[in-house]
Amino acid sequence: MGYSNSSVAALFLVLILSCNQPDKRNVNWDTYRGDKSSTGYSGLDQINKSTVDKLEVAWIYHTGDASEGNRSTIECNPIIVNGLMYITSPQLKLIALDPQSGKVRWKFDPFAGTESTGVNRGVTYWANEDDKRILFSAGPWLYALNAENGALVLSFGDSGRIDLRKGLGRDPAQVYVWASSPGIIYQDLLIQGTGLNEGYGTPPGFIRAFDVKTGKLAWTFHTIPEPGEFGFETWQPSPNEDIGGVNCWGGMSLDEKTGIVYVPLGSPAFDFYGGNRKGENLFGNCLLALDAKTGERKWHYQVVHHDLWDYDLPAPPNLVSVKRGDTVVDAVAQVTKMGTVFLFDRYTGKPLFPIEERTVGKSELIGEVASPTQPFPVKPAPFVRQEFSKQTITNISPEAHANIWDLVKNVQTGGIYTAPSVRGMVQLPGTRGGAEWGGASFDPETNILYVNANEEAMLITMSAMNTETKNTLSAGEKIYAVNNCTMCHGADREGDKVFPALNNLSDRMTEDQAAKVIKSGRGQMPAFPSLSSQDRTELLNFLFDKRNDKGGKKANGEAEKKPTRYVHDGWKPLRDKDGYPGIKPPWGTLNAIDLNSGDLVWQVPLGEYPELLRKGIPVTGTPNIGGCVVTAGGLVMIAATRDEKFRIFDKDNGKLLWQYKLPAGGYAMPSTYSIESKQYIVIAAGGGGKVGSPSGDAYIVFRLKED
Repeated sequence: MGYSNSSVAALFLVLILSCNQPDKRNVNWDTYRGDKSSTGYSGLDQINKSTVDKLEVAWIYHTGDASEGNRSTIECNPIIVNGLMYITSPQLKLIALDPQSGKVRWKFDPFAGTESTGVNRGVTYWANEDDKRILFSAGPWLYALNAENGALVLSFGDSGRIDLRKGLGRDPAQVYVWASSPGIIYQDLLIQGTGLNEGYGTPPGFIRAFDVKTGKLAWTFHTIPEPGEFGFETWQPSPNEDIGGVNCWGGMSLDEKTGIVYVPLGSPAFDFYGGNRKGENLFGNCLLALDAKTGERKWHYQVVHHDLWDYDLPAPPNLVSVKRGDTVVDAVAQVTKMGTVFLFDRYTGKPLFPIEERTVGKSELIGEVASPTQPFPVKPAPFVRQEFSKQTITNISPEAHANIWDLVKNVQTGGIYTAPSVRGMVQLPGTRGGAEWGGASFDPETNILYVNANEEAMLITMSAMNTETKNTLSAGEKIYAVNNCTMCHGADREGDKVFPALNNLSDRMTEDQAAKVIKSGRGQMPAFPSLSSQDRTELLNFLFDKRNDKGGKKANGEAEKKPTRYVHDGWKPLRDKDGYPGIKPPWGTLNAIDLNSGDLVWQVPLGEYPELLRKGIPVTGTPNIGGCVVTAGGLVMIAATRDEKFRIFDKDNGKLLWQYKLPAGGYAMPSTYSIESKQYIVIAAGGGGKVGSPSGDAYIVFRLKED
């Protein structure tokens, strides 16, 4: 039988095209946030606009170790690689599952039955022929495990782990660091950031690269410059052991082609007062581009000068390509807590849209010198509100409006970058965003960026301290304030729905139990190993309401006129008496932004309060923590909301296509993968955390119903 030339040509063309198509029988999600470019994108399209209504639960895995109430969470973005799914539990056990069935293959418990501390957002996979490893952080330790059986790789570091407290220029026994977000692999290097306490005396957040095979330190970048290094002069007086922070806690992105790693950095500590760190404070709040092989700085851009608002860069930037006329430009897009997107040329750091330095207000605090200007991108426009006034106050009911007005009528209000004060200040956006650690996802088909956002104001009130002579606080109260206990538990120790109250502490635990928690940490509370035994005793005296006047109270009861430090009275969301956010809805949104033009394509509320819907109030959105995934199937997938739902939207217009009620809040980023031509979606339902809803312990996997 013969074939015509045209038939042969057509067959040849089909073969070429099929060779260029990705094999969707088995598609991994092998890196935190999907890939090293942090796109949060999947080319899978079996689950799409026309099939999404056929989704069903394929399997559920319960870790079995959630804490009671709302005291634990899961923030893990599972990776699927090496034929296994790697997840972490509320108590930070690392678990390998069969991604088709949920069957456990192995478990690793870094705390071996003791109290766990911190959260974990995922793990890192590395392979070299038969040597396959998982790099995993828990507490101050970074572990290397055999990816196939979970055994410690004893040739790595000290019998399978390295101590992240070492190498920061401080006594390791006196500091506490952790790595909530996984590091990123470049060749045989693991580049790692850390989380830190945010009070006075916390260590610096140096960026470090470790040899994946041995655990040996390969290079360090000093995020707080040392003498002779670039940026040292931006700290006045020069940096000292009272100043730390400037850490990468949200993860990084990597351009493997050029070997450049992009590092989003947080603010200097203490977050809300900088009288002891005058100047712009490089590299605080910078997007930093480093040579991944050597740690050499390529370029940087500081998005907040001399931060006084805890406006850390919260998430890895997205490595994207955008159109400028007829030219395609490789770019990097950084979302922020301020609700802005900064877009730069990936290789030079040149802004792709204008950024204006605009004048902002001064600080009233003694010793503080706020930056006179801050950078504002002209495009894209902010995707959240950046100014608070009486017109911003909630309108869900006259009672709620009056309640909020009573709270704010005597405090400072105004635009973003209004400086904190002892009078109190309404901060909008609050410290939890805008964007948070869930970050953004990017669709390379359309060059549209998708990002979920919080719209919630905070009440920030500063209090004067003095470290040289005692003020009106007792010794224990002072230790409580200076170590930032107030930020979570409040100056009055009453806590909130997220953080437990510490008044009447003796009703719940003994002094010995409390001392252990202070020293070693527990759950989401970090450790405070730098406190001396005397300081711990004074703090316990205060927490257990014992008389604690030793060197504390002045006879005349007057505070010093020139305080050398300030602290604030805690993260206090501005909410009405029923617990709803104190500004007009929406309180949470999902946004689509065209990075070619800088225009907002669409914005929809994300999340709902059923009881408000029953009162006739339109969908308001809710506070949300977690991230989204965008797919070639035309979908944006996200959980994140306080109403504990997992939702899928049409990526073209924001229309809700499907939703599912989770057993607990999904405060994580989903993953999607394919095995034997079947596409799956997995989301952690761990609840709890900073949203404060009931804790959970489930990983839920979805796939299409079989015909």
